[in-house]
Amino acid sequence: MSIYVEILVRAPVDALWAHTQTPALHERWDLRFSQIDYVPRIGDGAAQRFRYATRIGFGLEVRGEGDTTGQRGLPDGSSTSALKFASDAPLSIIREGSGYWKYIPTRDGVRFLTRYDYRTRFGAAGALFDLIFRPLIGWATAWSFDRLRLWLEEHVDPGLAVRQALIHLVARASLAAVFAYQGIVPKLIARHTDEISMLRSAGVPAALTRGALDALGILELAFAAALLVAWSRAWPAWLCLVSMPIATTVVALHSPAFFDAAFNPFSLNVCVAALAAVDLLVLRGVPSAARCFRQPAPEKP
Repeated sequence: MSIYVEILVRAPVDALWAHTQTPALHERWDLRFSQIDYVPRIGDGAAQRFRYATRIGFGLEVRGEGDTTGQRGLPDGSSTSALKFASDAPLSIIREGSGYWKYIPTRDGVRFLTRYDYRTRFGAAGALFDLIFRPLIGWATAWSFDRLRLWLEEHVDPGLAVRQALIHLVARASLAAVFAYQGIVPKLIARHTDEISMLRSAGVPAALTRGALDALGILELAFAAALLVAWSRAWPAWLCLVSMPIATTVVALHSPAFFDAAFNPFSLNVCVAALAAVDLLVLRGVPSAARCFRQPAPEKP
């Protein structure tokens, strides 16, 4: 099944063309390539040959080559670029492939889309591995398209976008880990006496304490899951930021003795609020594959 990715870029079509057809610019935003070089043309009508490299970690990289042809200003106002690519690298699962980019101007911006497919090597083992690799490279394409959109629309440098994505990863994953731990260990497993004491001090009857503790633990687990599921959404971080001062105030009013402990609600809640604030500060400049369409729009009858 071919890979399809589409995104709306609110930028001049000439700028989009330049950032996708100039190797020095292309390799800056496309996660799939670490280096792209054009080979000098042989004749005016020849396709543009290129070489590419992709780092796969541990000092290793995969190299390949291909050719591309482009057409600007087609009768419907669009532009297109077709390409073929292949790799003889023994570590490359991709043997050869082909695809195209299309640039379709609209009133709202430029519909930038790609569709491509490839053949794998390594026989049945390669086909099996492709069940994992194909979704990953599709995600990388979509993530890269949004990285390009941020560069052109918001002037977020591609290098900065990666840094902000890493900050978002650390902040969001840490928040999820804190809420999951607080829900599982002190509430659902240990049923810590401090948790029970705070509930009793807040006015929860003794007969309902166990049920209330279970409910709070499940709620925190659910919120940890929401932080991960709504990975690119701002509302979980806003909920953390707003709820932490409220939770701290409630404990201060009903159980002030806990603020003297070495590990206390004040320091924990401040750290959670700080992580949420950091997450919100970088979130706008973080690329997201979810902003792309992964299937073409159905044709109108």
